[in-house]
Amino acid sequence: MKNLDFFSAVGNTPLVELVHLSPKDGVRMFAKLEGNNPSGSIKDRVASYLIRSAENSGALIQGQTIVEASTGNMALALAAAAKQRGYQMRAVVPPQVAPGIPDLLVLFGVEILWMEPRLGMLGPIEEAQRLAKENGWWFAQQFANPANLMAHYETTGPEILMELDKVDVFVAGIGTGGTVTGVGRRLKERNSETLIVGVEPKFGERLQGLRSLEEGYIPPLLDMSLLDRRFIVDSPSAFAAVRRLVEMEGIFAGISSGAVLHAALRVAEGMESGNVVMTFADHGWKYMNAFPWMTQQKRPEGAPDDVAWW
Repeated sequence: MKNLDFFSAVGNTPLVELVHLSPKDGVRMFAKLEGNNPSGSIKDRVASYLIRSAENSGALIQGQTIVEASTGNMALALAAAAKQRGYQMRAVVPPQVAPGIPDLLVLFGVEILWMEPRLGMLGPIEEAQRLAKENGWWFAQQFANPANLMAHYETTGPEILMELDKVDVFVAGIGTGGTVTGVGRRLKERNSETLIVGVEPKFGERLQGLRSLEEGYIPPLLDMSLLDRRFIVDSPSAFAAVRRLVEMEGIFAGISSGAVLHAALRVAEGMESGNVVMTFADHGWKYMNAFPWMTQQKRPEGAPDDVAWW
């Protein structure tokens, strides 16, 4: 009988065309719906690769505890996979996480270790590394583990290319750098002219799963040479794009997906024809507690996303 465990359910997510959002008849826009993965996000791909790679190398053994620095989705994905494999899970978490995420982590049996806000993301990473060393835990290292990048190079990228003969533009959020680098590298191997666009939040603002490079931490997995453009998207623009996506396409994606969509639409407006592909990292259901705040947002004049960094 075919193996039907957690890992077998990861990937092969739908690539859907956003027929009502395209700004021009010759431009087709497609979204990879990563919220359809088992624990609800693109991080299931990464979790499965990280764990299997560590098990195969002997770095992770039965009964060991997994520790990771995460703002939510990575910890959830690792926790779900850990349940299947019999591991315990600890997450070192900065306080700037979306409302409701901590409750989900607790539901999945994750022990949360909170960090001070002034330490940014580098603080939780260093703390997770320290805890792993002192306690003999396995540190997943999503920001630096090559298995993260390979998950997208070997699965997400090929899945897109199986559906489309040509990808003119690929847009993804910048978090660990694994998605935009792994998929971007695979797409450019097929077509070196494919435009790779990285999306990040405005400095000082929170968009779940994304982080501003202006904060000073450049993820080791992020290959800046692959990026043709960087877009800065503010929170009101990301939330507005989420609402627009629901209203026009009936798809409820997460906040980071709103940022990606906003940037993709800006790029598409400058095209006459071609295929624009984006990754929607998760669905919006887990962020419902944040949406009352969203409805009050108004887009400020001269928002920074109007101009790409390059």
